[in-house]
Amino acid sequence: MTKDQIFEFFRRLAEDDPAPETELEYGNCYQLVVAVALSAQATDVGVNKATRRLFAEIETPQQMLALGEDGLKEHIKTIGLFNSKAKNVIALSQLLVDEFGGEVPATRDELVRLPGVGRKTANVVLNCWFGQETFAVDTHIFRVGNRTGLAKGKTPEQVEAKLDKRVPQPFRLHAHHWLILHGRYVCKARTPECWRCKLVDLCSFNKKVLEKPKGRG
Repeated sequence: MTKDQIFEFFRRLAEDDPAPETELEYGNCYQLVVAVALSAQATDVGVNKATRRLFAEIETPQQMLALGEDGLKEHIKTIGLFNSKAKNVIALSQLLVDEFGGEVPATRDELVRLPGVGRKTANVVLNCWFGQETFAVDTHIFRVGNRTGLAKGKTPEQVEAKLDKRVPQPFRLHAHHWLILHGRYVCKARTPECWRCKLVDLCSFNKKVLEKPKGRG
């Protein structure tokens, strides 16, 4: 994509949804860290269903430690990989208490030290809570970046670097949310819904699905 095409790409996304937000539910920064850590290889809908009751009771890492690993497992047992995720959440809570006074740090280098928190999770927290211009490349963004020609790369890190280089102002703050939502609801993995995509003329994908498959609602 050219610079003009990229600007138009995001202008249209912004026109449709001026202030996109994560679909994960949380009440504070600590709960956001936990929710994003739990969302790996799980849907936001599934995570929200499990965390509503949990977050009604647990708002701080100290409270999570008091709940304990077994107690946490009871809350999140409907989420995939819940055993390892519970272990990580307890461990990251302990580290927050021991080294950060129970507060979530505001730098990527410190965030990725937390068990279960990788670069993608750190970028989500930095963007959603601290308002930093980061690009959290999940499977949706990786697919959209490569498929459309916006930001091609063989790894999430390469796609992130391309986005960081190519996404212009005033779109940088919300860019990763627009791309996630576009990948989740329009540019889907198995059958991209190009027939209803407002970006189709800007996209370089050479196998566009321009007619709705029969039987689709």
